[in-house]
Amino acid sequence: QVQLVESGGGLVQAGDSLILSCAASGPMFGGYAMGWFRQAPGKEREFVAATNWSGVITKYADSVKGRFTISRDSAKNTVNLQMNSLQPEDTAVYYCASTYGFDVEVATTRYAVWGQGTQVTVSS
Repeated sequence: QVQLVESGGGLVQAGDSLILSCAASGPMFGGYAMGWFRQAPGKEREFVAATNWSGVITKYADSVKGRFTISRDSAKNTVNLQMNSLQPEDTAVYYCASTYGFDVEVATTRYAVWGQGTQVTVSS
């Protein structure tokens, strides 16, 4: 069974940067899309960024466009989320997710496997 483990969260100040990493292990064959989502207290889980199987196609939520960058290393089965100019509204638990398929996916319902999440807290 595929497993995802996130790392890199923490407490930072507004304007700082963080890099989240997601390591995938287990049987992964063929193409699979990867995504990052986040969930703030009292809110639903929301899409942040995603990449298709090759890493060539990426999509971002409007709220993070221009500040966050998703990248993947398929040889190492890892996907990173570079987060710049962090703001207090970025505070949330960030989840990595994967699903089989060659297209980039933005809906939570399209993802089959989820990591345990990593907390990102941005102070003002």
